[in-house]
Amino acid sequence: MIKELLGHAHIGVTATVYAHVRLRLQHNAIDLLGRALHTSTEIIGSRDGGDQPTCAAPVR
Repeated sequence: MIKELLGHAHIGVTATVYAHVRLRLQHNAIDLLGRALHTSTEIIGSRDGGDQPTCAAPVR
């Protein structure tokens, strides 16, 4: 669909031009999730003394 909207003759052109955007967005999402989980486990650990493993952490 995107290939056609952009007028690219081959899907390879679309993939090559926009692949870096997808990877950058994936890295940003993973970094954001990692920071949220790390912060949440610190908060939860401080509530229970830190000796219990955290099974789930809220993500804001």
